[in-house]
Amino acid sequence: MGAIGLYVLAAAAEIAGCFAFWAWLRLGRSVLWLAPGMVALALFAWLLTRVDAEAAGRAYAAYGGIYICASLFWLWGAEGVRPDRWDVGGAGVALLGAAIILFGPRG
Repeated sequence: MGAIGLYVLAAAAEIAGCFAFWAWLRLGRSVLWLAPGMVALALFAWLLTRVDAEAAGRAYAAYGGIYICASLFWLWGAEGVRPDRWDVGGAGVALLGAAIILFGPRG
C-alpha cells in the first residue's frame, strides 16, 4: 500500500480513537468507549510506521495534511456539520503542503 493509503487509514484510526475519548469525556458515554479508542490509537501509530520515509518527522509532517482533510470529512459525516469555504480552503493549503513534503525531490 502506498503512503497516501496508509495516511488515510492512519487518519481514520486516529480520529476514531480520539473520538472515543471525546465521547467518554464530553458526551457522557461509558468508560468502555476507551478500550476500542486505545486500540484505534495504537493502530494509528503502527500504520504511520509503515510509511516509507527516511525520517519519522517528515512522515508525520506530511500526514498532517491528510489528517486535516479526514477531520473535515468526520465533521461532515459523523457530526453533521458541513465544512465551510474556510475549512475547505485551509484543507487545500494543508494538502498542498503535505504533497510538497511527501513528493518533493530530495538529493
